[in-house]
Amino acid sequence: MQFSVYQQSHIGARKQNQDRMGYSYTRDALLLVLADGMGGHAHGEVAATVALQTISLLFQQQATPYVKKPDQFLQQAILAAHETIHRHRQVKGLSATPRTTIVAALVQHNTVVWAHCGDSRLYWLRDGQVLARTRDHSHIENLIAKGLVPAEQRHTHPDRNKLYNCLGADSLPRVELGQGALQSGDVLLLCSDGLWSMLPDQEIAHSLQHQPIVRAVPAMLQTALAAGGRSCDNVTALAITWQGSAVADQRGKAADELSSIISTEALSQQEHSSTIARSAGGQRADLFDDAEIEKAIAEIRGAIAKSSQLLK
Repeated sequence: MQFSVYQQSHIGARKQNQDRMGYSYTRDALLLVLADGMGGHAHGEVAATVALQTISLLFQQQATPYVKKPDQFLQQAILAAHETIHRHRQVKGLSATPRTTIVAALVQHNTVVWAHCGDSRLYWLRDGQVLARTRDHSHIENLIAKGLVPAEQRHTHPDRNKLYNCLGADSLPRVELGQGALQSGDVLLLCSDGLWSMLPDQEIAHSLQHQPIVRAVPAMLQTALAAGGRSCDNVTALAITWQGSAVADQRGKAADELSSIISTEALSQQEHSSTIARSAGGQRADLFDDAEIEKAIAEIRGAIAKSSQLLK
């Protein structure tokens, strides 16, 4: 398979960047993940990092070279991330459990399956149109859905930042799923609320239609930062342009576009590649040493078994 990819994160006007994003891939599968640590709770960046590590680790274990049941994988991996965040609190003796939103997408066999908890979003775009967008798990979105508040108040309503679903809460998160069949040229954008709250959906779609992602994503981040001003949140985006299962002709593309293209054709069935293992949000990603990681793997497997029983 072949795809273009670009990711970028900016701290904005905050003291710390609590956003995390990254991608992992095999010969036949691609995982995209973005998390926004919740600033109203201590150590939100820790929750976001643990979530990415957990989901990526499970992907590397189960994508051989593709995941058998992608919807079930995403649901169970997110629930396992939730359990691992709670384990991290116990191991580190934190007074409260860190919390984070999450959005993840799994691409294989020209199909995308996505899952989310909270208000980090996925956009699926084609020819300048938004084919699908995740619906935020927030109080304002519920009010809009019930017709109690007009959609125009989405960015200004006083309850716009109140979430009812995330990882790390006392109750299990509710994982919402979606899927679709990809065509060559389709764009998937994962982003934190620091981006989408500053840019209308139409502007996001327009930017990604008329520029390659390697130029569109940085431009959108700069627009969001300027709009947010002195109160700007962390701004993070991860985008791919899907080329398809066949290797596409890249003649005529500029150098910066070519540098963002990944082809997995030469990978063996056992090989994995990941940006999550190296970095997340520009900071060190590994919170555990080797022994702790092995212990986490065992507990993650237990969490998956537990979550499977809960879902029956």
